[in-house]
Amino acid sequence: MAFDYDVIILGSGPAGFSCAMQSTKFDKKVLIVEENDSHLGGTWLNKGTVPSKALKEAAALIQKFHSQFGDEKGRKPFEKFRMEDLLQYKRTILDSKNKKVKTDLIKNEVETARGRGVLLDKNTVEVTNQLGTSTKYTAKNILISTGSSPKPSKQIDVGHSHILDYDSILDLTHIPRRLTIIGSGIIAFEYATIFSALGTRITLLSDTDDLLPFLDKEIKEILLKILKKKNIQIIKEAEIDGVGKNDLRTCMEVGFRVKNSDRLQIIETDQVLHIGGKSPNTKKLWKKGLSVKIDSAGYIKIDENYKTSVPNIYAAGDVVGEPSSAAVSFVQGRLAACSMFDMTSDKPTVDIPYGIYSIPEIAGIGLTELKAQEMGIDVTIGRAFYENVTQADIKHETDGLLKLVFRTDNLQLLGVHIIGYHATDLIHLGQSAMANGNTIKYFIENVLNYPTYSEAYRIAAFNVFNRVYKAGVKYKKILEK
Repeated sequence: MAFDYDVIILGSGPAGFSCAMQSTKFDKKVLIVEENDSHLGGTWLNKGTVPSKALKEAAALIQKFHSQFGDEKGRKPFEKFRMEDLLQYKRTILDSKNKKVKTDLIKNEVETARGRGVLLDKNTVEVTNQLGTSTKYTAKNILISTGSSPKPSKQIDVGHSHILDYDSILDLTHIPRRLTIIGSGIIAFEYATIFSALGTRITLLSDTDDLLPFLDKEIKEILLKILKKKNIQIIKEAEIDGVGKNDLRTCMEVGFRVKNSDRLQIIETDQVLHIGGKSPNTKKLWKKGLSVKIDSAGYIKIDENYKTSVPNIYAAGDVVGEPSSAAVSFVQGRLAACSMFDMTSDKPTVDIPYGIYSIPEIAGIGLTELKAQEMGIDVTIGRAFYENVTQADIKHETDGLLKLVFRTDNLQLLGVHIIGYHATDLIHLGQSAMANGNTIKYFIENVLNYPTYSEAYRIAAFNVFNRVYKAGVKYKKILEK
């Protein structure tokens, strides 16, 4: 049977985009179906990764300026800067990235169809545009990369005016003086530090007693100290009683009770940001009779090659569940293309790094000190505090720590954990060392530019060297090899 395309891709986010780019390298004919009629890139470019990080960079610049030069009238940043200025900064970046994506698709001869795509059968997609006109396309393979959306709250009515989610927060028309964030995940902490940098008074209500449990314990301790210094109030095990507007006091009110307490507490705030979970965009995506299996939360089930229960239909990105990030989706989309066209490709050889774009940034990969100890591994820790890194001193960004976790018996790198400026970039040097099985000697024997933040690896490595050296002769022999 002759098909219109070799692959039809539903969704132009990072998984869909990278699948399209890789497929064209195999000389395949590609069609991307995008529901949004005004832009490509999905949440990645327009509502999530790029715009939130652009806002973070603008806030970080304002915070740095304000902390170094202050204000002769003692004004807060939100009294000096307008949200419109920050949004313009964001729009400039989004326009540039959207043009780049569009240019890449045109240059690689990837065709696009605007409208909502629905799978009629395992080879046919029907696309209905904004005017209601439908067109059918066929393909040998199909990739579902439709992403996810904010999960609606049963208790809180997110009206996108006074009560916001992680989409509508990016459309604020002003910098709030007070912001209450309901949530305890990565996004909640990112926005807490972003708006704190703008002078907003932040209260974070977490329904758990352990914040960001995957973090290295020492990194978390430093984070909490930084948050305290920023006057970010964190209330743990908070059970929301209700959110509403107080017209008399012209503010929003958030009622909550701390777990195992009957006392109702009220927070007055200007805006409320609700950061709940995500829901996969799989509803009404295929006609009945097409047995694409999903789990209880609606995420598409896939095998190690990104195949769904229908052999020629693949899925990648947020629509398949955790780990959920643009970085992971890019890799998944490329590997899905390799799989569908029987092209061999090595999968990531080490753990996936995480990055938290808070102020300061946090990143990590591999085993934490505690996890290694629980596994019975004898480890040695190397630390480089930012206050001892020349480049951090030059830039007045001295809050931070780079922490290395090594096996004591052979000094192989098992984990890297960083909090501080450029953490999400710095993590990749450690990732590369882990992927290549490097030991402490890599950071000591190779030249690292000075002054740079990468110097922290060298400082931490010498810290390990000193610890092992003091441990006894049997470890000295390891260093001499």
